[in-house]
Amino acid sequence: MPADDRDSSGPSTSSALSPDIEKQALLLERRTSKTIRTAVSHAPKEAFHQLVHSWFSRKFATGCAILLPIVVTFYITYHFLQLFDGIFSPLYKHFFGFEVFGLGFLTSVLFITSTGVFMSSWLGSSVLSLGEVLIKRLPLVKHIYSASKQVSGALNPDAGDGKAFQEAVIVRHPRHGEYAIAFVTGRTVLQTHEGDMRLTAVFVPTNHVYVGDIFLLDDRDIIRTNLTVREGLEIVVSVGMALPPTLSAISRRL
Repeated sequence: MPADDRDSSGPSTSSALSPDIEKQALLLERRTSKTIRTAVSHAPKEAFHQLVHSWFSRKFATGCAILLPIVVTFYITYHFLQLFDGIFSPLYKHFFGFEVFGLGFLTSVLFITSTGVFMSSWLGSSVLSLGEVLIKRLPLVKHIYSASKQVSGALNPDAGDGKAFQEAVIVRHPRHGEYAIAFVTGRTVLQTHEGDMRLTAVFVPTNHVYVGDIFLLDDRDIIRTNLTVREGLEIVVSVGMALPPTLSAISRRL
């Protein structure tokens, strides 16, 4: 009898568990198919969103790159005009009773040009020399004036050999195979037992134009190019973006 009971109970238990397993399998299949359909339906939307985001980012960056130099140019020009216009405009308003924007700036330009013409003459040079003698007697002012004169002399086309930056050259720096833009500031002769050696003092700017290192290099290690001092300064200020596509070496020795 117990044997018959075991035989009769076996099939009934198997038949009772079978529907539960089938329901779970069917439910799992439905969930899997729903997940797949959802992923497939969302895939085009995500790809479209990524495409739009990439296009918008590129166009926004392009717009910034185009507008940035324009905005900076107009911003600096406007404040430059305001600075010089504010010097003579109050005088026009005080004496003549009217104020026109830009008229003070034109007056400033004429005044600066007249100063350049006067200082280029013999009388102007004499007055300037006398003024420099008086300024250099002042303890603190003489250092400020000397530094300012060196910086302004780098861009003065009439300074001749006395200007701070005489030429823009290329030197090997800091390692072999690497080059740097440098500015010639002076020349000297080193006397040794082997003979005289011509050395050139060059200024290699770092993060700012007025901050850098001074090197004394052999003339043979300096490459003279067709770059002007102003073009060399533009290359440094623009972190290399103003570098022309081609450079011509005039000679290796200065």
